[in-house]
Order: sequence, then structure tokens, then C-alpha cells
Amino acid sequence: MKSQKLGRGLDALLGEIDEAYDNEGSHKDTILEISLKEIRPNPFQPRKSFDEEALWELANSIKNDGLLQPIVVKEDIDGYVLIAGERRFRASKLAKLKEIKAIVLHSDDNKMRQFALIENIQREELNAIELAQAYHELIKIHDITHEELSTMIHKSRTHITNTLRLLQLSQKTQKALLEKKISAGHAKVLVGLDEKEQQIMVHSIVGQKLSVREVEAMIKGMKQSKPVEKKENTTSPSLDFSSLQERFDSFNLHYKIVKNKITIEFSNEEEIQSFLSNIRE
Repeated sequence: MKSQKLGRGLDALLGEIDEAYDNEGSHKDTILEISLKEIRPNPFQPRKSFDEEALWELANSIKNDGLLQPIVVKEDIDGYVLIAGERRFRASKLAKLKEIKAIVLHSDDNKMRQFALIENIQREELNAIELAQAYHELIKIHDITHEELSTMIHKSRTHITNTLRLLQLSQKTQKALLEKKISAGHAKVLVGLDEKEQQIMVHSIVGQKLSVREVEAMIKGMKQSKPVEKKENTTSPSLDFSSLQERFDSFNLHYKIVKNKITIEFSNEEEIQSFLSNIRE
């Protein structure tokens, strides 16, 4: 019952901006020419990096052909706040436009946050880390599982789970991914290594221009060449946590696995109680 209710709610949200576009000029939502100076960016925008070259291409297109699709804003005390259309907004500024066509949507802050997440997921404009953060945010907002999110946004559960695992990487490794020094494929095979091992591998990928397969082979060789670990394995064999990982992922837990040790992080008392109730089932 819970997933069906949430599904209907998110499906309605997914279609709300499209409905606004389809009904430009309806009594519910107003179409205006608004001064660009009166519009503030969406504070909940999950996308932090924008391709400058692509923005200039869009700016030139807007100069030559005009803005084909309006942006979406909500009225605020001192002007307007952008809800959807960040690239069009930025490109219009580059094109030196004074005003921009906008749909004024009646929305609250919670919907603004979700609109920004959904628009960017649908347009596939987020990098891997931003996408992982967007998935995490939607799961947190709606209190849903990876499987439920999979159904709602039409992405595979495996894709969602693997993308979310990127958030387990160290900040330095995440930065390397954001700066495109390594690919998302590289990053996924680094999950599970400790911070020092991740840094060694990142330097190797950048310096030697390694492929994902070469990185996998290096990690395999690195694990096999640890004599101390081999000795320990005679008394403490390496354990397979894959089934346990699946279970923890379904609970949306933050955890780290190093050797045979699992560390679970809780943000509040509710998460602890939820975890305890889940493991009793």
C-alpha cells in the first residue's frame, strides 16, 4: 500500500511541469516575460557543473531562433525563483537577453526541490556523483526503497544501487570523478577499497591512462599480493558480504566494508529503530 501511494504521488510530480508546458496560459499557471535580473537560481539545484561550450552553443541558438521552451519559476518576495530550466536561464544570460519567457508555477519549497531533482534525472544532465546524490535525496524525501524508486523513475534497481554506491568513495576520489580525471566505470570498481588504495589507483589511472579492465586486473593483483592478509586468511577467511550488502542497500543504510568489518552509520534514532524493525522481520 505504501509504495502504491508514493508511486502515484511521484508520478503526479513527474508530470506536473509537463502539464504546465502543455497548458501555457491556463488559469492555474501564468506565462510572463520576466527580467532576468528578477530571477534567482533554484537553491535546491542538484547540478553543480555546467559545460561552458554547450551553454554557448545554446546561447547562440537562442539568439538565432529564440527560446523555444519557457523556463519555470515561482513568485517570491523580491522577484522569482527558478524551478526548472537552469541551462536555458544561464544561456539566455550569455546571449545578453534582458527578459525571458517563463511559466509562473504555484509551488512550495519541497516541490521545488523535487522538480529540480526530477528534471535533471529525466534530462540525464547530471554527472555520476550528482546523480547518486539526487537518487539519495528522492529516497530520503519519499522514504522508499531502491526497488520502489526504480519503478517510479523507470531506471533499473541495479543501476540505482550501483550509482548510490559511488557515495561510499572518498571525497578525493569523488572529486577526481567530478573533474573527469576518471570515468564512472573506473569509480565503480574502486568502491570497497580504502582511501589510500583509492588514491593509488586514481594516480595510476590518470598517469597510465588505464582502462576499466586494466584497473580491475590491478585491484585483483593488489589483493592477491598481500602476504599478511593471506596469513590472516588461514585463521580468518575473507567473507562474502554480497547478500548482506543487498539487504543493507534495501534499507537505504550508509555503511562501509573494510576487510571483514562492517561499519553502519545512523543519522538519528528513527534510523536505528527502522533498522531494528527490519532485521526482526
